[in-house]
Amino acid sequence: MKPTPWTLLNQRYLYQAVGGVRQLLSAIQKSAQTAESLEATRKPQKHALPQPDWPVEQPPPALTTLCQIFNLSNFERGILLLCAAIEIDPSLAQHYAAIQSAPPRPYPTLHLALRYLAEAHWDALTPAAPLRHWQLVELVGDEPLTTQAIKIDERILHYLMGVAYLDPLLERHAVPVAIPFALPPSQQALADRLVKAWQQGSPSSVNLYGGVRSSREAIAATACSQIQGRLYALEMETLPVESEARSHFQRRWEREAALGNHSLLITASTPEKAALLQSFIQRQQGRIIVSSEDPLPLPPSTRQQTNQPLRLEVASPSTAEQMLLWQRSLGALSNSEPLELGPIVSQFKLEPEGIFQVGERIRAQAMGDHLPEGELEREPEGEPERELEERLAERLWQACRQQARTTLDDLAQRLNPTATWEDLVLPEPQLRTLQAIVASVQQRSQVYETWGFSQKSNRGLGISALFAGSSGTGKTLSAEVLAQALKLDLYRIDLSAVVSKYIGETEKNLRRIFDAAEQGGVILLFDEADALFGKRSEVKDSHDRHANIEVSYLLQRMETYRGLAILTTNFKRAIDPAFLRRIRFVVSFPFPDMAQRQEIWRRIFPTQTPTSGLAPNKLAQLTVPGGNIYSIAMNAAFLASAEASPVRMQHVLQAAQSEYTKLDKKLADAEVRGWI
Repeated sequence: MKPTPWTLLNQRYLYQAVGGVRQLLSAIQKSAQTAESLEATRKPQKHALPQPDWPVEQPPPALTTLCQIFNLSNFERGILLLCAAIEIDPSLAQHYAAIQSAPPRPYPTLHLALRYLAEAHWDALTPAAPLRHWQLVELVGDEPLTTQAIKIDERILHYLMGVAYLDPLLERHAVPVAIPFALPPSQQALADRLVKAWQQGSPSSVNLYGGVRSSREAIAATACSQIQGRLYALEMETLPVESEARSHFQRRWEREAALGNHSLLITASTPEKAALLQSFIQRQQGRIIVSSEDPLPLPPSTRQQTNQPLRLEVASPSTAEQMLLWQRSLGALSNSEPLELGPIVSQFKLEPEGIFQVGERIRAQAMGDHLPEGELEREPEGEPERELEERLAERLWQACRQQARTTLDDLAQRLNPTATWEDLVLPEPQLRTLQAIVASVQQRSQVYETWGFSQKSNRGLGISALFAGSSGTGKTLSAEVLAQALKLDLYRIDLSAVVSKYIGETEKNLRRIFDAAEQGGVILLFDEADALFGKRSEVKDSHDRHANIEVSYLLQRMETYRGLAILTTNFKRAIDPAFLRRIRFVVSFPFPDMAQRQEIWRRIFPTQTPTSGLAPNKLAQLTVPGGNIYSIAMNAAFLASAEASPVRMQHVLQAAQSEYTKLDKKLADAEVRGWI
């Protein structure tokens, strides 16, 4: 990297200062030549190190800045220069040895500095004085204090040379945070508020909470850049636990922050270490930002008692801000007519980081760049522009789906729906209700935003449905059909794994699921809802109260969730009527009658499956629902394949006998009469 004009001037200044040290040592040697020995008892002449010239139009040299930051006296500045000089010019060791000849000490000492430097004061090298408190220098050896070698810290030496880097001790824990994207207006306002607080000399610490981690980091990094500083982040778990190690780490960080105008962002995620975090903040001087999901009680610094902690809540971008972010991320592509951003903004509540990542991918695809495996290839030559734009719109939708999966995949099971309306065999009323659910999801932006229903209340905007019916009647299949029709991901949540016996844990589990699901507006399928949503009990003890709180929390999240949440139950009568009133759609899945079972059998085998002599009217005599029919059909296909034969009635009969055995049910003669 080519050095800047300031860097060259700074190095020349330091070399001239080292030259001043050489002149000082030469003058000491010369004045001592007339003495009986270099350790003569007469009062030696005191010397002041010269100040090299510096152009006033340039920022101060590093040595001057460091002395101002740590409030060093002229004497302390001289000691620092004595230590830096021998590192820059090792030949000075012989001068130190000649002056300190009994015995020879080829290094600077406190004795040398006190004896020959002007404005000397004894407390310059006490542990509480700046040189040692800030670890600018260290004493080396086991000799008496005044004759121990004084060595400059390597980080400080490089700083004096104008070289910036993070202290290696800190580098193992803290990482620099760049500004990944331009903030939306509401988050930029938080960054501006943070800057204003710092400029006014407060606060001692800041708690950024809410939203997502990437947004909190971007706000903090933006605020630091506005004061020409830099942000470093560390995980709370990496803070040293042992008191002495933590104190050493804190002092190094305070020194580094002062030298580079840095701020520290601590991500708090482990409540067990809250006391450790508070202790760290209390003893810390400088700008500390704590990033957390929930607000934290931060103590004031013991060194800045007048400055109280500041707490700022980070909210997700509004609909208008998301539209702005999409336009920024897509650039000129946002003007493409088929690339309608309204449905994108309505369906996907991506955070700024996700929006810009998707935008970057879409722009790259539009330019025909080589993309990672799995992406669509370059468009065929000669394809009409309108068709290219429509394909781009489809890519944008799919890219948003993929982006929203990143956090939810760890919390729930993502299903891969392939079923369509053609696979559903249901009575007409149930089909109409399912189609109404699709329409509600597709038109919610029009109704909520354009027609103003969201301005009335934030409650009741969620689209929820209860699918009730015995096992195998099509509840999960219908959820898959809805996901296919809406081009959305479908996630199944096992409520038995979500519900916890520990107070508050169930709500935390549900919160993580809903927060992650909000980004993609995915379809959430809560299986076996009666495990949690049975009739609420009369409150007799704390356990009853806790169970009711869990139900209430889920109801509240469902009412505000902008996606579709589906609950399934085998026992509708077990659901509290008060709960049912808060569900938008209720679909009852009846046991299929003869005609419906016959239709299911007509559709159950894929077109590629070879069949021979199958009679749907006879197969419909089996009194089982669609889920069991599917199992029988698939097992029959395996039996036929093993015989290298098409699927025949005897294969279905054999598979039906196995299925009934599994169900602990007897296969009646009337059900298979006339099959073979």
